[in-house]
Amino acid sequence: MDFTPLKYIYKPTGNPEAYTLLLLHGTGGDEADLIPLAENFGDSYNILSLRGNVSENGMPRFFKRLGMGIFDEDDLRFRTDEMVAFIKELAEKEGFNLNKIIALGYSNGANIAGATLVQYPDFLAGAILYRPMQPFKGIGTEGTTKQVPVFFSSGKLDPTVNANATTIYLKNLEELGFNVAFYDLPTSHNLTQQDVVLSAEWLAKNFN
Repeated sequence: MDFTPLKYIYKPTGNPEAYTLLLLHGTGGDEADLIPLAENFGDSYNILSLRGNVSENGMPRFFKRLGMGIFDEDDLRFRTDEMVAFIKELAEKEGFNLNKIIALGYSNGANIAGATLVQYPDFLAGAILYRPMQPFKGIGTEGTTKQVPVFFSSGKLDPTVNANATTIYLKNLEELGFNVAFYDLPTSHNLTQQDVVLSAEWLAKNFN
């Protein structure tokens, strides 16, 4: 396939056994966006932050959409394959452990992280999904045998994500074998300090 490398920032810990936080921005963000947030989790994680290869009216995204909340699923599958292939090459180049990657995605970034869970169920060691939507209408039955832990936070007042759809997505992830910790927060689509605190606690519990 004709894959394009992604722009990235990599910050190593120097520890070959460290987990790597894979940072995936929201629409209009870039590879620098989530680095300040990741600093809340301490300095024991490598940081790999990517920029999406798709541009929507000049705003970086990880995959195309057909309208608000309507994903171009063919492009999403392709971009997920492209990202995973890029990370595999980068692991060799930068020297991080391919089996110790924890995705951290917000909005559009959470959705390609979710697509990675679905397409490559055992690729990620874990995932933090802030304000995600189910990536594909049908997400299949091939799941993980590793009880991969997933942090999932939604906003009760979020106008962009349907609460019923979130319930279905959660059920589907659990049926695929993911160990999901779900938090429904009193906020909108924006990230809050509560998201950061809860996900920091979740990380420390699952990946110390």
